[in-house]
Amino acid sequence: MTTADRGAGEAGSPADPHAQARAAREQPLLLHSMSVFRELFAAVFACREIRTVVEVGVESGQVSSLYADLGATVHCVEPAPGEELRAVLAADPRLNLVEGPSPDVLGDVPAADLYVLDGDHNYAVVRRELAWIMANAPDAVVVLHDVLWPCGRRDFYYQPSPLPPEDVHPATADGPTVWHDDVTPAGFVGDGVFTVAAHAGGERNGVLTAVEDALAEAADWRFAIVPAVFGFGILIRSDAPGAAEIFDALRPYTSAELLAAMENNRIALYTRVLQLQYEAEARTEDANRLAETVTAQQREIARLRAELDRSRAETAAHRHDLQALRAELDKPPAPQSQDQELGAAVSQLGRALSARIRKNPGASR
Repeated sequence: MTTADRGAGEAGSPADPHAQARAAREQPLLLHSMSVFRELFAAVFACREIRTVVEVGVESGQVSSLYADLGATVHCVEPAPGEELRAVLAADPRLNLVEGPSPDVLGDVPAADLYVLDGDHNYAVVRRELAWIMANAPDAVVVLHDVLWPCGRRDFYYQPSPLPPEDVHPATADGPTVWHDDVTPAGFVGDGVFTVAAHAGGERNGVLTAVEDALAEAADWRFAIVPAVFGFGILIRSDAPGAAEIFDALRPYTSAELLAAMENNRIALYTRVLQLQYEAEARTEDANRLAETVTAQQREIARLRAELDRSRAETAAHRHDLQALRAELDKPPAPQSQDQELGAAVSQLGRALSARIRKNPGASR
């Protein structure tokens, strides 16, 4: 399963640079995961004639070319193909783009010999795909990806999901970890591309559950799983051409306990890598926030220092003015001139005569 696998939902974009970085790191682990099954497809093609393939959920065109290289004409079902994918498919006459949600457009192409279902990984979509194929192409071989962890018993909903509310379980942007433990932001998350059912298991939940319910209604179909790379499931009607030969050819893979053990270990290690990536990103974000805080504090310190320098300059100027005033006050008084002395004596004599007259108003003059 990759972030390019979209059967009935339109994939979005990572919401922030951290999500984009994480998606870029995960891509080498997931991209073109169906291409690792080339020898399994070669075995199917060797057991019966496969002239037409309908591929639901196109990755990049690389896997589409695989079916064409084995001798088939391929109809590539994709609801929202990007320009790069359009160009790849247009450049190969063996590949035909069928644009639209898979349950709605399966009837728009001829019944195929092989259906590869790797689109929207939830019960409602897979159940509808299987119901159409079983009714309209009963001799077809059906290959389903992601029939084991994490989608086997837990719905994934590509965003925005076109499903009606009754077909959607309560969902979360967190992701599962090993097997069906509680979801966590450090798990297999969609980063805005998809959400997952908050709880695994129960009715109408997950790809494998959809297959089992389809088999319960059509007992003449056989199903087997190759326990590798999230689970490669193969579904064929028991009396369809080449059915027995195909199951015999795949038995070394479907019954391999070694493969199952290696897949268990791979998933345990893979989810541990996701957790370490999440923790590393969290530490990076903490370091970035700390750096921003330190930068802001440094700016504030610089501002306070500038303010302190201005206050010191103003204080020094006031101190200088004060010293000048004190020096002025400390100067001795200037000596008076003769005119000033005579004026002062006359003024004093006048004040004395006035006081005498007011004291003896009846005195003779």
